Amino acid sequence: MKLIVVQFFIISLLLTSSLFVLSNAGLECGGKCNVRCAKADRTHGECLQDCNICCEKCNCVPSGTFGNKDECPCYRDLQNSKGGSKCP
Repeated sequence: MKLIVVQFFIISLLLTSSLFVLSNAGLECGGKCNVRCAKADRTHGECLQDCNICCEKCNCVPSGTFGNKDECPCYRDLQNSKGGSKCP
């Protein structure tokens, strides 16, 4: 019986820590994407949506409001359905 309780406790800790990491990633992306989309040509909401998708896939966002995509090759190389750059 003690073994089952210990296993349940360990599994609970692992799940909790993974959820914490995911939620922190979302906060980091949001802040970086707000900076990235501050001067976007298209609507701010569209820019944020695409930037957050790219950030979650790549775990990075280039610095500044434009350019600097070489800082994050994954972000730079993601393409939309038309073959253009997915990430702002």
